[in-house]
Amino acid sequence: MKPGNNSLGKKRVRRIAIAAVAVLIAVLVGWGGWHWQQRAAHQAPALTGVASQMRDDASAWTREEKDASTMLRDIRDANVAAIGVSPNAILVSRRDGGKYFVTDHNATFSHALLLGEPRAGDAAAAYQLVWLPDVDVDAGGARWTLLFDQLRDALSLLLPLLLIGGMAWFMRREMKGGAKLLSEAPTLRFDDVIGANEAKAALADIRGYLTDPRQFSSMGVRAPCGILMVGGPGVGKTRLAQALAGECGANFISITGSYFSAKYYGVGIQKVRHLFELARKNAPTVIFIDEADGLAKRTDTGGGPVEAESNRIINQLLAEMDGFESNEGVIVVAATNHPDNLDEALRRPGRFDRTVQVRLPDREDRAKIFRFYAQKLKSKAADIDYDQLARLTTGLSPATVAMVVNQAGLIARKAGESEIAAKHFMEAIKIARIGDVSGAERALTEDERERIAVHEAGHGLVAALLGTGVLEEVTILPRGGALGVALITKAQDKHLYRETEIRNEIQVLLGGRNAEILVFSEASSGAASDLQEASRIGLDMVSKFGFNSDGDLFSLAALPSQYAGLQMKSAIEHANVLLKELNELCYGLLHAYEPVLRAISEQLLEHETVPGETVYRLIREHRGALKIVHEPVVEQPVVHEAAAA
Repeated sequence: MKPGNNSLGKKRVRRIAIAAVAVLIAVLVGWGGWHWQQRAAHQAPALTGVASQMRDDASAWTREEKDASTMLRDIRDANVAAIGVSPNAILVSRRDGGKYFVTDHNATFSHALLLGEPRAGDAAAAYQLVWLPDVDVDAGGARWTLLFDQLRDALSLLLPLLLIGGMAWFMRREMKGGAKLLSEAPTLRFDDVIGANEAKAALADIRGYLTDPRQFSSMGVRAPCGILMVGGPGVGKTRLAQALAGECGANFISITGSYFSAKYYGVGIQKVRHLFELARKNAPTVIFIDEADGLAKRTDTGGGPVEAESNRIINQLLAEMDGFESNEGVIVVAATNHPDNLDEALRRPGRFDRTVQVRLPDREDRAKIFRFYAQKLKSKAADIDYDQLARLTTGLSPATVAMVVNQAGLIARKAGESEIAAKHFMEAIKIARIGDVSGAERALTEDERERIAVHEAGHGLVAALLGTGVLEEVTILPRGGALGVALITKAQDKHLYRETEIRNEIQVLLGGRNAEILVFSEASSGAASDLQEASRIGLDMVSKFGFNSDGDLFSLAALPSQYAGLQMKSAIEHANVLLKELNELCYGLLHAYEPVLRAISEQLLEHETVPGETVYRLIREHRGALKIVHEPVVEQPVVHEAAAA
């Protein structure tokens, strides 16, 4: 035999031996099981009578259900012949032939029976206890209880998973913070934004960077990183940012300074990262942060986790903005009304390279804004003087002008008109600047109406005589908190005022009080707000502008606030001397034109509103009678009103 065949033979013998051993073990195990069953059968008593019937057919016991107290009483009184224990019920056979079952959810009573099984010889031991593993008693209450328990167990497993999943989903949503691109890039252009020429010029470099970055990199010039727009509310900062994105065809993301705040620690930092990742992925992108002062400043007080979180958010924002060299096509435009509230690190060059002042529109721009919004309404275009509307709205923002135009439409609808006319615009401007007609005239006595008429006639007459502006009208109709109004506008916006102009303004403020003294020999409390404003202007003249009769040029504005108050007494004395001088000049002017003053007040009592043209006509007639020649000078717009007592 060859060596290979010898090896195969040994393997075959080994396999046969293993199989034989396995068969022997199986035979031994089978014989042992059979022997144990036979022994148990010989030792366990055989079921007889009722117990045997229970195992064969338990339907007779499932027809009547009783409570456990009945079963325990039967056991105690030895009235039980047999008890069968199933997984969900206990079957009871009474000695008198009665049969019933007791619901045994979770095997509560069967455990008690087994643990407290009576010993042989006890009176209560004369019953058979049968285990019925295959018997399923259909008990309605037990079934619903079982379903309820199963549902409870399932919820106990699912609820923690749902809570964890919901928390993870909420945290993920919080980290994104809702920042998203506009569905379409803005179509607004710089030409669509009226005014703000300084801001447009500053944004021109940003437009060049987003449209062609190579024109900067080829010259070795670092492109601007961001623009900080500063201006009052409603001046058009958001529209300028949208116009920048529209000029460049860039995507636009708009958020507020409070976007980075979060309920959970660390989420704010993730918001910053997500914002810039979204911007880089969709470059070129303009990120517009409105109300950027909501970021506040970093603190070193160690006041707690809130301050620490704010510091970390700003640090992360600084890190993202410093990384712009590798993130071409991302520009941050921030807008705020309070630049001093921003952290110094944000305002340094390299982050926001340029601070742009977005100013209020001038008279020409306001006229264009009126014309732009009025074109969208059904109006009598030939009846509307947009230049006059612009004069009447000095100091109003574009948003306020838009509100005035809409208010004019509401006034026309309320009046039942189908088109908006100039009178509706005039009324809307009065509502915006002064307030709506309050109806307080119903509570005024005739004496009060006469005083208000004289008071407002004094304001209007002095303004017309000194040429401090264009007197549009004088009215004694209460508006807002004023009992009467002298509406004065300027032909053009002014940014510098000569000493003579300011002195004339103070005389106009004092005109109402002096008119009352001239006609009634005493003044009323209606001049309180006029005196307050005249005192403020007079104090500024002597303490800030250098308009001091003693030649004192030192400005109190140069002193720290804790020291300026010590020098205020002298300034108040000088201001009081100035006010007395101007008060005498104002009284003398009204005394010279007393007939005109009385004529204006009489027409106010009769018509409640007197146009400015009527006042100018009365002045010309009076001058013609006295052979006085004087032309009023047109100046800046002011509104003087008599305050309620």
